Amino acid sequence: MRKLSKLDRLLKSGDQILRTVSGNSQDGQRPSPAEKISSTALTEKQRKHIAALMRINHTGEVCAQALYQGQALTAKTDEVKNSMQQAAAEESDHLVWCEQKLNDLNDHVSYLNPIWYGLSFSLGALAGVLGDKWSLGFVKETEDQVCRHLDEHLEQIPLEDAATRAILLQMKQDEAHHATMAQQEGAAELPPPAKKAMKLMSKAMTKSCYYI
Repeated sequence: MRKLSKLDRLLKSGDQILRTVSGNSQDGQRPSPAEKISSTALTEKQRKHIAALMRINHTGEVCAQALYQGQALTAKTDEVKNSMQQAAAEESDHLVWCEQKLNDLNDHVSYLNPIWYGLSFSLGALAGVLGDKWSLGFVKETEDQVCRHLDEHLEQIPLEDAATRAILLQMKQDEAHHATMAQQEGAAELPPPAKKAMKLMSKAMTKSCYYI
């Protein structure tokens, strides 16, 4: 296998970004948790609401990919860089699962994904510049917030929709694991203003992507 040139890596990175924001991710490493669960008959109101929630979750994973990629770009040590790249690879499954579910629901990913990708990538790159402990701190706070969002969504998904619930439960387990890993690797506790800013950004994303 030939060694990739800088141009090869740039093109590969560009292809990855386009697939991430457009909802055309490559196959994941793991099968969807919903793969062997029969679909449930939904009312039109339920279908629209569940699709909107999954669109939010998909955009959240787009943001996570961008955050990790930005942090890997500016990480101070190879250890943290590799950790970020590994986390991004593991969470790529979430992108695929959300896309598959949206397709099943005859709905679409958010048209705002390119904007949220750019904002998240910039935030990740800035966090990496500030230092690895702060970069890991952003990871932990992000994952903690995502887990809270998933809990809120699980409360809104009908119990009979076992397929969607299985996806969200596995996503929550993975997110919690990444938060724990970041903590163990030396994540710094973010100051309250930073946490508040992240919550406001998250709220803006969820409100807009529910509809668009």
